[in-house]
Amino acid sequence: MSEAPAEEWHRLRYRALMDAGQLGARNMSVSWLEVPAGAEQILRSDEGGEQVYVVVRGAGAMSVAGDTQDVGEGDLILVPPATDHSIANSGGEELICVSVQSPPAAATDLYSDQLAEVAGYDEDDA
Repeated sequence: MSEAPAEEWHRLRYRALMDAGQLGARNMSVSWLEVPAGAEQILRSDEGGEQVYVVVRGAGAMSVAGDTQDVGEGDLILVPPATDHSIANSGGEELICVSVQSPPAAATDLYSDQLAEVAGYDEDDA
């Protein structure tokens, strides 16, 4: 974890723990996602990829295919291919998830063009 470079987009922090080709993996990527209090990822979909989120710490809400559920530590959320989904941190502390995606996706594909709507976020802060 300490060796995985951190990237940040509008206060969402991402670390690639394993990309395709690393450790012999060909068909998946694993990432660490930190969602600060008040942040919400906008609705997104990956036509060809399955994704699983595991909540490591904190609490929030996950929307998958229009169904929004509260999530907390230890919860696992499956996102089928071509399914709209988003994650939000409505709590007072950081929401941390591990995400596994197949086929693999680069952080820039997942987050850089997907503006995280953040309470109090100002474009000038970028």
